[in-house]
Amino acid sequence: VTFPLNGHRPNAKIRSKAFKTWVTGQAYVQQGVIPGGQALEDALRFLEGRALNDGPERKPWKRVGATADAWYVDLCDAQWRAVEIRAGGWRIVEKYGLPFVRTPSMQPLPEPEAGQLIETLRRFVNVGSDHDFMNIVAWLVAALHHRGEYPILVVQAEQGAGKSTLSRLLRSIVDPNLAPIRSAPKDEEDLIVSARNSHVLALDNLSKIDATLSDALCRVSTGGGFATRTRYSDSDENVAWTCNPILVNGIPALAERPDLARRSLIVRLQAISPSNRIAEDDFWSDWEKAAPGVLGALFDALATALRRLPETRITSSSSMAYFSKLMEAASPALGWEPGQFEEAHTSNQRDLEGAAFEADPVAMAIADLIRDDYPRGWAGTATRLLELLAAKVSDGMKRSRQWPQSAQGLGSRIERVKPLLRNRDIFIERTHSGDRIITIAPKLD
Repeated sequence: VTFPLNGHRPNAKIRSKAFKTWVTGQAYVQQGVIPGGQALEDALRFLEGRALNDGPERKPWKRVGATADAWYVDLCDAQWRAVEIRAGGWRIVEKYGLPFVRTPSMQPLPEPEAGQLIETLRRFVNVGSDHDFMNIVAWLVAALHHRGEYPILVVQAEQGAGKSTLSRLLRSIVDPNLAPIRSAPKDEEDLIVSARNSHVLALDNLSKIDATLSDALCRVSTGGGFATRTRYSDSDENVAWTCNPILVNGIPALAERPDLARRSLIVRLQAISPSNRIAEDDFWSDWEKAAPGVLGALFDALATALRRLPETRITSSSSMAYFSKLMEAASPALGWEPGQFEEAHTSNQRDLEGAAFEADPVAMAIADLIRDDYPRGWAGTATRLLELLAAKVSDGMKRSRQWPQSAQGLGSRIERVKPLLRNRDIFIERTHSGDRIITIAPKLD
């Protein structure tokens, strides 16, 4: 529902606390009565019926949105202002026609200032290389864009290197929140609740990302639906669709699964020496002064991207191709040379794929098998292949949860490691007519 409030037209769910309070206030102003619980419930059910059957349907947006010729970012302030981004630049507007929705935990963005460079951000992030800094900037630009294919930013560093501080800082410039960083959810349902109540999903101090969480993060970053049974119902289904930028941090390598690695940007922080540490209140005071200019520089990049996207071409064929194209289009505003980000992103992906390969014992064992025993290829059943691979690993690994315990389990793992092996010129095919045969064929010179 869109309703008038203090000269603005906010949007909210019909059964939200904000709208219930407004309805109650209007009843008192217009009728001189405070409606009781049943009267309020009847009114809300009537309005729900009007909304479903009579009201025009409009897509709601959260923090970021778009029309046919402009992109928007909700400042989330009391005046319900937004930043309008067009090919010629950006401006702050009060009227824009998009139904932005907000949740109670969302906080206002700093009011952006024009004329600053993105390099202002560099002194606040203790990254190890220019590529790491480019990954941070690219994630920020994408997070302020309305279209999915959001990259997952993975911040890795030793204890005391400022992982959590950097995560809070990055969250504050694109999607401030009362709880800017959170612990890992206990299940997929908690993850979806967090994702649907904010724009950015930020998870702090992870010790690992298991298969279930990895799959869920991948779906959230590129857009996916999640279905659960409606509470207190035997047959009704509750379907939630969400697409969010994601930020995670931790000490160990987190993006070891191939599908997660393909969607990730890795940033490695440098250790902070005692002589370089500053008081936390001084750090945040300095950032508060710099943040408006950094946000303005990010909007400059988005305006440039909007103007250049129709003419931009890239060579990447990865699953994050649109993200790469967006950043190539934005590059002039960031001071990057043509192709510079694509080169950095390709290098990042190679590093991630190498780490994912080394972390997967099945992929490593298949590569060893072909190199040592079957240089011209191998074909046979999953049962026989599992026996051959078992000879390539230790007894401890065979007993671990990382190792498939059956031919069926091996078949599932092979589907996951195919991309890792393909990058090393080892190709796997599975045939299902008659006997189920696995064929492993290396590229021959």
